[in-house]
Amino acid sequence: MAWVYQTATMGEAHINAAIVDDRGMADLCVYLVGSPGMASGDKYWFMDKSKEAAATWVCFTGLGMADVAVCFVKNRGMAGWQVEHRLKGRFR
Repeated sequence: MAWVYQTATMGEAHINAAIVDDRGMADLCVYLVGSPGMASGDKYWFMDKSKEAAATWVCFTGLGMADVAVCFVKNRGMAGWQVEHRLKGRFR
């Protein structure tokens, strides 16, 4: 399950991610869900305001400093990895 906290500090983050608008530029397309129970795998994220509750802390950065490029999508069926990536399975 991808239970994610957004941190403002790159050094505090488990993963640094860049947000891209074009799915073709994304490594991972993410669908945001409304509750922790709906979050699963790397592609369905529940964003939590509590860092203690979240399993993965993400800092959104520029593309040049990011570990992964993320595109937020509006359809669950569009979510998922677009490429083979070393971070596959790391969002929990």
